[in-house]
Amino acid sequence: MTLLIRFLRLILGTGVFVLVFGGVELTQPETSTRWAVLGGTLGVLLLLHVWSSPRRGTADDPHPARMSDGKPQSGRAKRQGARPSELAAALAACRSAFASVALFSGVLNVLMLAGSLYMLEVYDRVLPSRSVPTLIGLSVLVAILYAGQGVLDFIRGRILVRIGGALDEALGARVYSSVLKLPLKVGRNGDSMQPVRDLDSVRAFLSGTGPTALFDLPWLPLYLAIIFMFHVLLGLTALVGAIVLVLLTVYAERLTRKPVTSGTQAGIVRNGLTTTGNRNAEVIAALGMGGRMAKRWEEANRDYLAEQRSVSDIAGGFGAVSKVLRMLLQSAMLGVGAWLVIEQQATAGIIITASILSGRALAPVDLVIANWKGFLTARQGWQRLTKVLTVVPADAEPMAMPAPSRHIFMQGVSIAAPGTQRLLVQDASFALEAGHAVGIIGQSGSGKSTLVRALVGAWLPAAGRVRLDGADLDQWSPEDRGRFVGYLPQDVELFAGTVAENIARFEPDADPALVIAAAKTAGAHDLIVGFRDGYETQIGELGEAVSAGQRQRIALARALYRDPFLVVLDEPNSNLDAEGEQALFQAIVSVRQRGGIVALVAHRPSALGTVDFILAMNQGRVQAFGLKDEVLAKLFPRPQPAVAAMPRLRLATEEPAPPLGAAAAGE
Repeated sequence: MTLLIRFLRLILGTGVFVLVFGGVELTQPETSTRWAVLGGTLGVLLLLHVWSSPRRGTADDPHPARMSDGKPQSGRAKRQGARPSELAAALAACRSAFASVALFSGVLNVLMLAGSLYMLEVYDRVLPSRSVPTLIGLSVLVAILYAGQGVLDFIRGRILVRIGGALDEALGARVYSSVLKLPLKVGRNGDSMQPVRDLDSVRAFLSGTGPTALFDLPWLPLYLAIIFMFHVLLGLTALVGAIVLVLLTVYAERLTRKPVTSGTQAGIVRNGLTTTGNRNAEVIAALGMGGRMAKRWEEANRDYLAEQRSVSDIAGGFGAVSKVLRMLLQSAMLGVGAWLVIEQQATAGIIITASILSGRALAPVDLVIANWKGFLTARQGWQRLTKVLTVVPADAEPMAMPAPSRHIFMQGVSIAAPGTQRLLVQDASFALEAGHAVGIIGQSGSGKSTLVRALVGAWLPAAGRVRLDGADLDQWSPEDRGRFVGYLPQDVELFAGTVAENIARFEPDADPALVIAAAKTAGAHDLIVGFRDGYETQIGELGEAVSAGQRQRIALARALYRDPFLVVLDEPNSNLDAEGEQALFQAIVSVRQRGGIVALVAHRPSALGTVDFILAMNQGRVQAFGLKDEVLAKLFPRPQPAVAAMPRLRLATEEPAPPLGAAAAGE
């Protein structure tokens, strides 16, 4: 690419040299003056390009400003040490690439004058003088300039594509991370992948033709000024047309703002229904809900299409109007020019040239209108992304902390579901030392699963503290905290990949010995090697390739990977058979024997055989906590056996009572 740019500079330099120094030889003095002005302008722009040619931010390297660690840093960040907006900082990191695009746009817009001036000279000088050498010279020059224009336009497009790619590269992982954390902040609402789609829309706009129109718009006054130089009436005609088109664009923005917003929201609802239906396909098929779910989706899709149709109608209508206005303006320029020729105030070449220049001046406005829908979509995506990245800030890297090994303490913890204010757990407190296990019991909806979500750091407490060895959970980074926490949720889901990858939590270059050790501890090793491909068996999306019981045992092995200090199991035996339950109990015993802590949510009494503490939940509060036998005796006191009636003592002188049958016969 560097050689291509140097070759382009050579072509442009040759063209400018011929334009400036060969104009007098080719045409009349008046003509040479016009071409000299153009050549001088091109020469200045070319000189600026040579001097300010960025070594970064071109088509070869769209990452212009990097810190020592390779991460982009904006100018404001360099001055203040903080970035107010991650999106703005990512774009600011490409500022030298944008400067290159602006410079290329400037050169391109000046080069685009060549065709108009070529036509002017052909009509006004070549045809009257019938000079073939002049025609050949002008044709060679304009061919050189057209070639340079094409190469510059190609390079400008490549730079814009790489700017979009650089933005995606800088923010892609960050946006995906926010997608993972957003449900833990605001709950599951609508289309969870919308932030990723928003980033795609911003990247697509930056990589398309929309930015080129925005970079070409500032050159509109140059074309108008040249038209004014031909004649004031021609300039006023072009100016009026430009003002009308700009006002049309502003009005189009006002009319499309609301439909675009509504259409995006309708699309989020529609995509959310699609995701939900796909995730619950088995239930929908079993219960015969397919038709009803399809009807709900169809209604949401109808709303989405209606909003999209409204936006398309408005954009298409304004596009048609702008096209008609452009043609009308060109005809008006021809009419005014013809009148000026009749009045002998202009030449025939000026008529054609002014008409072409006016069309060129208003072409960026037309392009802006054509890309207006994409611009609005990208702008709203930008706004939503900014909001999402603000709600889910990047994790600060805390100081490295040693793994806990002594105890866990929950103090006055109250928990609300993400995105709601209703407390599901209130003022929960308990403490547990290493080597012990607590069974968490209670009726459905009492807050057991909510409690353990806060225990592993998945949900943040609204009040209170969860501490390991005296340190709050957020004193460890999520990556470090995950190394000493094992979690088996109530709804077990595995990820697309192999059994080994799922057990190793997709850790790169995982030690096979640790994977096998976790599987053996969970009692899943024999189960896994029984698969045709063993640990390399592909599980499929959501673990659909294995049964529910197998999925639960593999997930238990994942929870036990690397011998975590805290192991939290939420109803781990819900899908297990007798063999699986026995393996589960042995795993809990092994965790306790190595000095770990187990928190077990259980409904079956058999699961409590391996715990020594009980925490009872009732309506979101801790009802009781203590040793297992004491708490169970308090919650479920054994009924006292009924006292048998003492036989009445009979004196020896008393006659024995007659038998029941004899008494009845006597009656």
